[in-house]
Amino acid sequence: MQLSIDNKELDKFIMIGDRVLMRPTNPQGKTKSGLLLPPLVQEGEKLQTGYVIKTGPGIPLPSDDNETWKKKEEKMHYLPLQAEIGDLAVYLQSSGYEIIINEDKYLILPHSAILMLIRESFE
Repeated sequence: MQLSIDNKELDKFIMIGDRVLMRPTNPQGKTKSGLLLPPLVQEGEKLQTGYVIKTGPGIPLPSDDNETWKKKEEKMHYLPLQAEIGDLAVYLQSSGYEIIINEDKYLILPHSAILMLIRESFE
């Protein structure tokens, strides 16, 4: 499935739950030597790389408040994701949904589709 969104700024997008927005490193489907690959060949590749553009808040944690007399907190609690903006990720391509924003190709992936992260700086 492919979705096209025009004239929107990436800052306005909010990722939900454990979803990650990725920019593929090879969106045109070119080989290292510059040959264009047909779509069927590209889809046959299981692993891809891309940069993390946005991440969701994480995996929602169930509330353990069984006591009805306590006030319910309005804030949800999340288990944070390992992926951070700017990371280079190796992911399973078959798990993603392709969207086009302002003529650029992106993928929405669940965090579980990411197999490895490469981070330039560790803080």
